[in-house]
Amino acid sequence: MSGATATRPATKRRAERSGGARGWLRRLSTVLMVTGFLLLADAGLTIVWQEPVSAAIAWFDQGELEDQLAQLELELDDGLSEVERQALDGLETDELRIAYLARRLERQTDAGEAVGRIDLPSIEEDFVVVHGSDTEALRKGPGLYDATRFPGVPGTTAIAGHRTTYGAPFHDIDALEEGDTVTVTMPYAEFEYSVERTEIVEPTATEVIDDVSFDRLVLSACHPLYSAAQRIVVFAKLERVTPTGPALL
Repeated sequence: MSGATATRPATKRRAERSGGARGWLRRLSTVLMVTGFLLLADAGLTIVWQEPVSAAIAWFDQGELEDQLAQLELELDDGLSEVERQALDGLETDELRIAYLARRLERQTDAGEAVGRIDLPSIEEDFVVVHGSDTEALRKGPGLYDATRFPGVPGTTAIAGHRTTYGAPFHDIDALEEGDTVTVTMPYAEFEYSVERTEIVEPTATEVIDDVSFDRLVLSACHPLYSAAQRIVVFAKLERVTPTGPALL
């Protein structure tokens, strides 16, 4: 009797340990299953649309840029010095006033700051554009190349954007077709461009942003999706400029 009595607690302890181990394994299995599901969901979203974590970051940044842009528009309209107003008054055409204000905006904004907006109605995209096209700037939204001009200064304007991360503003630019409209709105004017063609080029093909005989817009992004092996480049010709704000002086 005494031997049987001693055995039962030991058996019970072994059963408890075994049950505890099975419980721990079940919890571990659940964690691994949930983790695997989240990884698959992340991969699925990235393939179908864009990388979700960086998309959330970009969504937050775009909200801040909206506020920056609204403030910028107010400052450009009300913040001109007397000397600047006199300079504008001395310019006889809308084109000259727009170019003056474009150069002023370029000088007074830093990389990553809001400067305007791009609207791609045929692919239902609309984003605040930032100054600069370095890595940090493009995490916030499409960015104006430092090597090209702000819209309104004669020559080529180039804007780069991500296709699968950080809001993926240029995810579908491969769907842009000849004749599609691209509108870039700056605090001093609205610029309407018409798509001419699309090319796939090597990353070293810097000639795509050279000046040509007319004012144009160049959009660029990595190609194909999920790769930086090449670049997709969309060329659009300036068709119409509508001055706004101080350019109407």
